[in-house]
Amino acid sequence: MPVIAMTQEMGSLAKDVALQLGQSLNLAVMRNEVIEHVANKMNVPKSLISRLRGGKAGLVERLTTDERSIALYTAEEVFAQADRGNVVLRGWGATCLLRPVPHVVCVRVTRSLAKRVEWLMGQLETDDAQFAEAEILRSDDAHASRMRDRFGVIWGDPVLYDLVLNTDRVSVESCVEQISRLTSRPEFAETAESRALLANMALEARVQAALKERAETRDINITVEASNGRVTLRGIVLNAEERAQTEGVATAVPGVTGVDNQLRVMTSSRRFASAKH
Repeated sequence: MPVIAMTQEMGSLAKDVALQLGQSLNLAVMRNEVIEHVANKMNVPKSLISRLRGGKAGLVERLTTDERSIALYTAEEVFAQADRGNVVLRGWGATCLLRPVPHVVCVRVTRSLAKRVEWLMGQLETDDAQFAEAEILRSDDAHASRMRDRFGVIWGDPVLYDLVLNTDRVSVESCVEQISRLTSRPEFAETAESRALLANMALEARVQAALKERAETRDINITVEASNGRVTLRGIVLNAEERAQTEGVATAVPGVTGVDNQLRVMTSSRRFASAKH
């Protein structure tokens, strides 16, 4: 079940490559699922998520939006789609999120700025090259900032990808052919181990998202590790009630078969240490 993670770069023709890949290999192509999932989970308009991703959100919107929630719910949906297999996932940090999974092919499709500006001018039916370039650079800055903040990587670093394709020189059809060939190589064959790894990562994301959804565990920041349905919780919580609540939420997540609660309760002396100074 091929899983292809691709970058999303305005004017690079990555969308065209993704759609043709889907047709050629009979794969689903992720479109609006992530934005709908995140917006529904956070109970905010889809337009707000779009503005934040495109670098167009206002200062108040940026300051009042919970970026951690966006990251958690994004990961939940990306992992869920990848876990189902037979899919092309474009953007949303999919290349970084899924990079640890051996059978996932990570691809960057890029293009020169001049060609991208030309493409956007055609899409907008305008001859204002300066405006088109500003829009592309704003989008690039937003993507680069998000990748740096979430994953600590440089967006354009070729080491992050298994294949980098320049549509200045390589046609969309050739891109599809090259990616298709890579998915059939033994290096990217799905194994029981790689399948289990992806399933574990998907379950970890579901548990983290479930904790974020519940009022009593929303502000808890802990580590979740999954292995064949069994979940281990590690970190520090304020009290025994919070510890029990966290375990209860994790236990109720679909796919969880058991919980190893290794959460530690913060002692009163340390909790209120700052009040003594």
